[in-house]
Amino acid sequence: MAIKAGGNYRSGVKARYARMAEINVTPFVDVMLVLLIVFMVTAPLLTVGVQVDLPKSKAPALPGTDEPLAITIDKAGGLYIQDTPVTREELVPRLQAITQASTTARIFVRGDSQINYGRVLDVMGLITAAGYTRVALVARDPDAKSPAAAAR
Repeated sequence: MAIKAGGNYRSGVKARYARMAEINVTPFVDVMLVLLIVFMVTAPLLTVGVQVDLPKSKAPALPGTDEPLAITIDKAGGLYIQDTPVTREELVPRLQAITQASTTARIFVRGDSQINYGRVLDVMGLITAAGYTRVALVARDPDAKSPAAAAR
């Protein structure tokens, strides 16, 4: 005759229907991978929304780790801060509001290759007259296969 020590019929039933204590992370990992792929695909499309035909230059790119503020002059001569259209009179006050009056912010001026060079100089003159010291022109590399812009 065998006697089971330390247990009875009820404890066997309880152990069989006990709650699982582990967390299933598989759905979490699946969602994170999908989000990663979505952001990897959409991030390059969100850089700058105003399309301009940048002039070509063989000058090396400027080093820098902080995110620059882009001022764009399109083919029609319209001004944009990032993708927001502004007038010539609104440019400096908006820049000061965005940069919180910090004159050390990096500002890239992107001008279409078809516009008058004087228009680009006028915009750069407004920015530098406001006290901004880190202003650069943007051009594209003539040897690059994609039209990605680099600061020159």
